[in-house]
Amino acid sequence: MEMILYLGAVWVAFLLGLFIGWLWKPKWAISRTKRHKLCESESSTPTQRLQIEKPRPPPVSSPEFDNSCTSELNHGQSNVVTEEDLEHLWRLVEMKDGGPTWIKMMDRSTETMSYQAWGRDPKTGPPQYRTSTVYEDVTPELVRDFFWDDVFRSKWDDMLAYSTTLEECPTTGTMVVQWIRKFPFFCSDREYIIGRRIWKAGTDYYCVTKGVPCNSVPQRDKPRRVDLCYSSWCIRPVESRRGNGQLTACEVILFHHEDMGIPREIAKLGIRQGMWGAVKKIEPGLRVYQKQRASGAPLSQPAFMAQINTKVDPSYLRALEGVEDLSKTEVVAASDRPLDRNISKLIILGGAIVLACSLNGGLLPKAFIFGVARRFGNMGKKL
Repeated sequence: MEMILYLGAVWVAFLLGLFIGWLWKPKWAISRTKRHKLCESESSTPTQRLQIEKPRPPPVSSPEFDNSCTSELNHGQSNVVTEEDLEHLWRLVEMKDGGPTWIKMMDRSTETMSYQAWGRDPKTGPPQYRTSTVYEDVTPELVRDFFWDDVFRSKWDDMLAYSTTLEECPTTGTMVVQWIRKFPFFCSDREYIIGRRIWKAGTDYYCVTKGVPCNSVPQRDKPRRVDLCYSSWCIRPVESRRGNGQLTACEVILFHHEDMGIPREIAKLGIRQGMWGAVKKIEPGLRVYQKQRASGAPLSQPAFMAQINTKVDPSYLRALEGVEDLSKTEVVAASDRPLDRNISKLIILGGAIVLACSLNGGLLPKAFIFGVARRFGNMGKKL
């Protein structure tokens, strides 16, 4: 009799988790409707100190790139990624955005890489994440090209099912790309329309990528379009941890948030469990890319576009401190307080699979899925 009552309670918790998974939807999950033009003229920039740094044409054009998709941009349409995005990213990097406190989540390392992660919960919008990854013996320019190179990305990012360039601006290097990311069998694919652009300030690169509207690509039921997505980073040379005083290492400071469509605590639990496993898979791809570039491999079109940067005087960014009253964002260590035990773990696990079907693609959602899988595995061992 006691066993029947116990199993009944388990099934009630499981079904309640499924019910929450299907019906819950955050109020802040709204689409962005404002669209900027893509190719912005230099005369319209807010500062005259911006210059465009353009590379030589790639020796071999990429077969994946279709020149016909850029015709509208070449007729002078303006930018979907503007100097306002640069200033916002700079504030995030300098910890002067005035946002909530960053709470440290993780500190891991290997022989050639170190990784730290922080998280925070704004009053509106999804949870936000800040990470710092330091790679030894690599230049910022190579890392910049590596993360921009959608052609090579398919060789190390097993979630990228399809990518194409929809639009590009040969003047500013701005691109609009389409990604389709795949998930496990219980989730449908996700589609991203991403606007991206790179600024260079001294030796630092500010790389902005964000979800943008795109009327030329109509939304479909499958794959589902992800509207709210922000994933931007600063790439800069740093001193090697070997302590030789040489700037032979490269730091990547990433800021990421997107609409996963799931309760915060469940998302944070999955990300915490799977983040490190997902991050470790990036460096092997970077090292292969490094060897190929060293051997003289030709640039793909996306990698070529990564080298068209808008140069900005570092003093222009530093001057932002005098223009606005920027409050310093605090950073604290993770709390040792255990997770809220009032939330049944059975409810979390019961709804996790269904909730995963609402995920938007990317590194952090991938970490969420891995985390959920690990939780199920640990649960099985205890039973």
